Amino acid sequence: MSTSTETRPAETPRAESARGGIPPVKRDGLFGATANYLDERTSISAVVKEFGRKIFPDHWSFLLGEVALYSFVVILITGVFLTFFFQASMAEVVYNGPWVPLKGIQMSAALDSTLHISFEVRGGLLIRQIHHWAALLFVASIGLHMLRIFFTGAFRKPREINWVIGFTLFILALAEGFTGYSLPDDLLSGNGLRIISGMIEGIPLVGTWINFLLFGGAYPGTAIVGRLYTLHILLLPALVVAFIALHLVFVVVHKHTQFAGPGRTQNNVVGYPILPVYAAKAGGFFFIVFGVIVLMASLFTINPIWEYGPYDPSPISAGTQPDWYIGFADGMLRLIPPHLETYWLHRTWSWFIIIPIAILGLFIVLVWIYPFIEAWITGDKREHHILDRPRNAATRTAIGAAGVTFYAAMWAAASGDLIATHFKLTIEGVTHTIQLSLILGPIVAYFVTKRICIALQKKDRSLALHGYESGRIVRLPGGEFIEVHQPVDEYTRWHLVSNESYAPLVVRPDSRGRITQATRFRAAMSRWFFTDRLTPLTQTEIEAAAHHGHGAPEIEGGSH
Repeated sequence: MSTSTETRPAETPRAESARGGIPPVKRDGLFGATANYLDERTSISAVVKEFGRKIFPDHWSFLLGEVALYSFVVILITGVFLTFFFQASMAEVVYNGPWVPLKGIQMSAALDSTLHISFEVRGGLLIRQIHHWAALLFVASIGLHMLRIFFTGAFRKPREINWVIGFTLFILALAEGFTGYSLPDDLLSGNGLRIISGMIEGIPLVGTWINFLLFGGAYPGTAIVGRLYTLHILLLPALVVAFIALHLVFVVVHKHTQFAGPGRTQNNVVGYPILPVYAAKAGGFFFIVFGVIVLMASLFTINPIWEYGPYDPSPISAGTQPDWYIGFADGMLRLIPPHLETYWLHRTWSWFIIIPIAILGLFIVLVWIYPFIEAWITGDKREHHILDRPRNAATRTAIGAAGVTFYAAMWAAASGDLIATHFKLTIEGVTHTIQLSLILGPIVAYFVTKRICIALQKKDRSLALHGYESGRIVRLPGGEFIEVHQPVDEYTRWHLVSNESYAPLVVRPDSRGRITQATRFRAAMSRWFFTDRLTPLTQTEIEAAAHHGHGAPEIEGGSH
């Protein structure tokens, strides 16, 4: 058996330098020749090798972002199938399909084609429901992912821009879901579009013109479904893909954050590399997510448009509301008293429209820029790669709880009619109760959450110094009875005391010796942010407690 060797010219130092110092790998066969051709012209092997070495942490909470990504992949796959059969037209047709209750009824071509997909296209109803459930999961997983990032402080430097990108993705997901929900032109989607039309018309000066531009005339117009279709399958998905790619680029550049633990430092990520471990796990998890969505679509009906029929304002009654993720906007409209109107400058100012839009806009902007607000208040310019335990950032956690409560009150108001009918209450009583919750709920949630966080911090300090109660009573030589405490292990103690120390900003005069009002306001906000904070335990305190054993003094809160 003979062997032969092929002599290849050596790669020049310049070419090797362009490859990042990685020696070339030559492959045989047609596939290998193609790989060599591409690699020599793109240096893609260096990119793959560098990317494959990236470490991803394995904590379960990081899977929320993956659920969002995989849900979007399912949306794209099923959406491509649906585009072959859907007609984005508002032209009037007479339904002659297999669903008997709607036979002979006039409807738009959009609704007719959706019914055709549901009842006549093989597998069409399943694909429609997979598409809808995946959209709901996409929005929900992004929202939960953002909450995890907020409560653990993962948005801090250098990841502020990634927070903005992620929240922009959340807004785009809401828009993508609403445009898709409105396409069938059935009773529910038509009602939702009518609400949007009314809100737009309520904007002073320009509202009517925007409404005509969007709908192609007075509601319902002649072009809204076609324009929503363009947004839903072209513009919004392109933006979502672009922002997802940008988000992943920043994740790779900044590396993943991680929870505190032994061996985990600001520059050392504990987890698995992308290739081969993480890629295999991610592939399996994708099929799990896909399977769960298909199972839900198979067992649970979503958006049964054949029960609603075409849009007609006369049969709209209790229980008519959009998908849950738009509920907060619908609820805000229901909470504002409907008589708030004034006539000024020859125009009617509909404050029951303007006020909800302003409140929702302010709420969204504050969430959008929160990382920059917190950095300005705390004066913290350090890079952070280790996540906070929510209890150790009491004020931030309390702010998050207040924001969630505010959102929940708006969201609950969207189902005020269902609450009233199911529990046999008056709609006025339900509305007034939720109005009160919208104002007082966030305040109560803030103070209760902050006290809980501080109490949990004190419990951690006590465990770190004294250990766990063992229930074992011993008698000392002097006759005193004490309970023996079981000391915590080093890992647990490290976990309990691994929070960082912060202090309020000190008011200092500027170069001209003046203390401006802005400086005073920032210092006041900083004092408020760090009110009742507990200073972290020092190593000296821990060693002293271990040395004295059960004779260690009780722990003082040490509020500042």
